[in-house]
Amino acid sequence: MEPRTGISESPAPAPTATLRAWQRRALTKYLATTPRDFLAVATPGAGKTTFALRVAAELLGDRTVDQVTVVAPTEHLKHQWAESAARLGIALDSNFTNSTGQTSADYHGVVVTYAQVASHPTKHRVRTENRRTLVILDEIHHGGDAKSWGDAIREAYEPATRRLALTGTPFRSDDSAIPFVQYEPDHEGLMRSKADHAYGYSDALADGVVRPVVFLAYSGEARWRNNAGEEFAARLGEPLSAEQTARAWRTALDPNGDWIPAVLGAANTRLQQLRAGGMPDAGGLVIATDQTVARAYAKILEAITGRPPTVVLSDDPTASKRIAEFSSNTEPWMIAVRMVSEGVDVPRLAVGVYATSSSTPLFFAQAIGRFVRSRAKGETASVFLPSVPVLLDLASQLEVQRDHVLGKPHREKDGLDDDLLADANKQKDELGEEEKAFTSLGADAELDQVIYDGSSFGTATFAGSDEEADYLGLPGLLDADQMRALLRERQAGQLQKKSQEAAPHVPAPAASERVESAAKLAQLRKELNGLVAMTHHRTGKPHGWIHGELRRVCGGPPTAIATVDQLTERISTLRTW
Repeated sequence: MEPRTGISESPAPAPTATLRAWQRRALTKYLATTPRDFLAVATPGAGKTTFALRVAAELLGDRTVDQVTVVAPTEHLKHQWAESAARLGIALDSNFTNSTGQTSADYHGVVVTYAQVASHPTKHRVRTENRRTLVILDEIHHGGDAKSWGDAIREAYEPATRRLALTGTPFRSDDSAIPFVQYEPDHEGLMRSKADHAYGYSDALADGVVRPVVFLAYSGEARWRNNAGEEFAARLGEPLSAEQTARAWRTALDPNGDWIPAVLGAANTRLQQLRAGGMPDAGGLVIATDQTVARAYAKILEAITGRPPTVVLSDDPTASKRIAEFSSNTEPWMIAVRMVSEGVDVPRLAVGVYATSSSTPLFFAQAIGRFVRSRAKGETASVFLPSVPVLLDLASQLEVQRDHVLGKPHREKDGLDDDLLADANKQKDELGEEEKAFTSLGADAELDQVIYDGSSFGTATFAGSDEEADYLGLPGLLDADQMRALLRERQAGQLQKKSQEAAPHVPAPAASERVESAAKLAQLRKELNGLVAMTHHRTGKPHGWIHGELRRVCGGPPTAIATVDQLTERISTLRTW
């Protein structure tokens, strides 16, 4: 048994950190209510770590607790916690191991991982029982990753004097209850998690704590061949079956096609704009599905930029060192797989490429959280992603508060890569069944739309066009209102230009008419896509084939950049089939 000495004898840290308004409110509530359990939900980048360490300093200072235990999701985050704590005068041992079971009397506590606790919960329970302990559970939703993990967390920390749970994403994709989180029935009778203090992205954006995020969604026609030799074509973003969506999406992400090089090139252009326009150290992060494609993307980026990017593979023992080096230098690009979820804390990241077909709200929120941390007024973030409905929906709901709900029907399997996250740490030497089922033949890229603040801006345009350059060249330093106004201005100019090109002799329409035209385009696209889906179910013909046949009969460009008249003609034609 560890002797009852050491931690309580260490000098109590002085709470010197300057707190943001939300942190002060949360701390005031915490100290006033003295809760045993407290759940703080704050958007990524808002400063959960600083808030938690301030609580720790207060409780150590007034001898409410004798030691602190921080539980983090990854090894990399263990060391980040220790470094942050040291800056506030709290000494945490991030090298603590189960085999040793003890730490120096010079430390105020230890940092461990959820996996570490799950492998020997009894040992951690003994440490918790021996001293009055504050347990900080970072990204607490990981406590439900497996039944054994949840049971282990409860076993180890049930005796704790205080438990402070933190998360930026207080929800899961399953029914696993999150340990030490209170659930209350909602209006549907389902049990919903309840935060003691919540600070969402919209609140943080209004306070200037996080950056505005602009999503640039890229569409394009994807082509593939199934294992029976049949060839298919479909456009990203158009209504498709789950299988077609998954295959079109994966085809777009294939490093051997045209889509990825075009999108990586556009993202690099955006990054260079930010670096030249007020963020000289701005960095970019490509989120890859697995190690094989991560390496392939690295070769493409090196060809584009002339310098090799930093590649972070989660089974690489030097991964934490690589992330730390990238955080402190000014290299432009990093590519990562699993560690992007919560293991990458690089405040200078400002451009992202979501090059994975994971579609869970949890992973998406964690991934976008890598880019929102604000360092200076006016910094913005840009994330490039495939134009598929599930991602567009998640992007448009970035500011929506979510809770974990027990008993909610699970989402049906949709053929995407959510399960890949469970084994993303593994080396993939053989193709999975889904990869064997079809062969990518290529995909081209088009900027489909720009999403900001839940609204869509712009009309579809080919990669490399002047219209695309208008959006890639947005100034690097803008506040939320300036970003919204500039996007509206760019869209109006784009619509005016298209109108003049279609009928140069006709005076440009008024702004109200251009807005009406944009709404009409969206309505007609939706109507056409619905008719194509109905025709598919009636005839069995692929969606891509139907769109292609309409273009052959009626003429004109792909649906994403067709005019009102062209869409109307295609709808009329399809109704006669």
